[in-house]
Amino acid sequence: MNRIAIIDDSEINRVLFGALVGKLGLCHAELFRDPVDGLAWCLAHAPDLIVVDYMMPDMDGIEFISRLRASPGMEDVPVLMITASDDRGVRHEALRRGASDFLTKPVDHVEFSTRVRNMLALSNGRRKLADRAAWLAEEVAKATEAVHAREQELLIRMSRAAEFRDPETGAHILRMAHYSRLIAEELGLPDDDCRQIFQASPMHDIGKIGIPDHILLKPGRLTLEEFEVMKRHAQIGHELLKGSASMILQAAATIAVSHHERFDGVGYPCGVVGEAIPLYGRVVAVADVFDALTSTRPYKPAWSLDEAAAYLRDQSAAHFDPACVDAFFSRWDAVQQIHAQYRDEVGKGG
Repeated sequence: MNRIAIIDDSEINRVLFGALVGKLGLCHAELFRDPVDGLAWCLAHAPDLIVVDYMMPDMDGIEFISRLRASPGMEDVPVLMITASDDRGVRHEALRRGASDFLTKPVDHVEFSTRVRNMLALSNGRRKLADRAAWLAEEVAKATEAVHAREQELLIRMSRAAEFRDPETGAHILRMAHYSRLIAEELGLPDDDCRQIFQASPMHDIGKIGIPDHILLKPGRLTLEEFEVMKRHAQIGHELLKGSASMILQAAATIAVSHHERFDGVGYPCGVVGEAIPLYGRVVAVADVFDALTSTRPYKPAWSLDEAAAYLRDQSAAHFDPACVDAFFSRWDAVQQIHAQYRDEVGKGG
């Protein structure tokens, strides 16, 4: 049912136009003598068409159209203005303010019905296009979300590929990803950055697939020569991930090469100092080290949460970006929940 608002101070015109609208079928006319009342109704109900007289007390047709168009959502409602004036200036001003079409008094019944029918057809067509556009946007959003889900699944599976050669577990990957997102959120990073850090951080150690077993799986302390080989995993991970069109893989490449850098500049592989270290790497460094400390490894027992917390605080501004450390402890309750929720499987290192 099309709703048509008719605003005219003449009762005869209101009755006439209302009767003509009724004959069109599937149309309902709302009649208003007062343009202020008519405008208020139109703003509240968004009619399919507005028929408004030019000469009215308190508010003429041009002022009515101006106020209508200035209201959000009223930019495209078709407006048919009825005028007894042949003044081109009036018509030009009405068009400038947003009138869609005109009829001149005395109004021809056939012309009125035809204009109204045509304007409703255009209005309905525009609405269908808008609905179609909204549907397409929704479908695109669904498809995009599906792509993101598949991409995230691939990232997790690739991350766990290193797990078969590394004593770390899938639970470590989940914990440090959640810790990383907490830090990013507390730093006030945009939602897209928080999501990218969460999705990309599990790839931080993918380069370990290129480290020989006798070094990667050694239960004791590495020699200086062995540690130099181990450090290559950061660059290997970057080489594996760089150059992708995927924003997630680009972020993962940055994290892989930078999460072992230290704020004081004595980290690896490049010895970058302070805020010159990519922010994603600074965020993940805190999350990764905290989880490594609180997890069991073949070469060490797990530290308590308090011991690991003390280490992070002690190494703030040395190993870690102080802002990231502060952000981590600002969400300490959530950190403890994540630690408890994602536990290592029995029989595996953490």
